[in-house]
Amino acid sequence: MTEIRTFLKCNADEEELDQQFFKLHEELFSEYDCRRCRNCCRMYQGSIPPKDLEKDAEHLGMTAQEFMDQFLIYDVVEDSYQTKHRPCDFLNENNECLLGDCRPESCKKYPYTDQTERMQSLLNMLDIIEICPVAFEIYERLKDLYGFKRYR
Repeated sequence: MTEIRTFLKCNADEEELDQQFFKLHEELFSEYDCRRCRNCCRMYQGSIPPKDLEKDAEHLGMTAQEFMDQFLIYDVVEDSYQTKHRPCDFLNENNECLLGDCRPESCKKYPYTDQTERMQSLLNMLDIIEICPVAFEIYERLKDLYGFKRYR
């Protein structure tokens, strides 16, 4: 997979690549229900910024302290709270997030394929395409757009 990263770095215009990512993101996610997959919720722990503790706890009908005690551990390095388990503690049996619209921005933005500066994050995207089928499809379509042929 690193070949496509190198190929894009050498052959893609940064602004055009961002536009292509955004267009493909919009097209593919408009037809995809993430509840069918939720690999991201299964493979990552959730991350809650301290500023969101009260709001998220209230959403679940808990105090902030109850919320932290039940679901979270503090990550000093990131200055955020991580869920205690993987899959994410907020993933329910219907593949929905218990936090709903209160879920963290990092979750709302995942897999980041509609964000700018994709050229600088192509290496991170290689990890994401192993988890998210839509991100994988975006890469497959970019390969076609750029005429990428894997070395054999």
